[in-house]
Amino acid sequence: MDELKFHRILLKLSGESLAGPQGFGIDAQRALEIALRVKDVREMGVDVAIVIGAGNLWRGKGGTNMGMDRATADYMGMLATVMNALALMDALESQGVMVRVQSAIEMRSVAEPYIRRRAIRHMEKGRVVIFGGGTGNPFFSTDTAAALRAMEIGADVLIKATQVDGVYDSDPKRNPDAVRFDHLTYIDVLNRHLAVMDSTAISLCMDNKLPIMVMNMADPDSLRKALMGEPVGTLVTTE
Repeated sequence: MDELKFHRILLKLSGESLAGPQGFGIDAQRALEIALRVKDVREMGVDVAIVIGAGNLWRGKGGTNMGMDRATADYMGMLATVMNALALMDALESQGVMVRVQSAIEMRSVAEPYIRRRAIRHMEKGRVVIFGGGTGNPFFSTDTAAALRAMEIGADVLIKATQVDGVYDSDPKRNPDAVRFDHLTYIDVLNRHLAVMDSTAISLCMDNKLPIMVMNMADPDSLRKALMGEPVGTLVTTE
């Protein structure tokens, strides 16, 4: 489709996007809502890869606050991302979408090992690829995993799905006068310490000139509009 602005995307979802009203665990209805949005853009002819966090099940920082070894706590978080990946796979498959889960931590009975060329081939065949297990290394967030995988698969844009409609100068849920940005540079984000993604992920995108789009996935039309080039959320680029 010539009118598409982006033909291959990496969608970064938070673990909380799968949580129900209680704020934790995996809610089947929330997973289905995400699956329907992904199905919609896949049917537009867009190659889709997904990285999902684990905040609905486990946070490595919470483990370290309890006195756990940081690496151990982070590995537990990586395992939790695979659980979320399988839940999202199930929701997508229930809608007739072909899916493959690849994990940076090998667990061959439930997921393929991450192999870059195989992931690209899956997308070329029309499959959605979900990357679990983060980068496979402790001390790196799923934001960084998303930036890394986006670069590896040649994504046109990294889409960060949030619960607000873009990046603000302060928390819009606490400050009714918060100002939303339509566009930012990577340097703006780093200098202002804006909560887009962690600094490692931002720097990786900056070094490789990968655009980041921050948008609200709760809006059922936002992802489609973004892919058609309509102004949605906040776009982070070099200039």
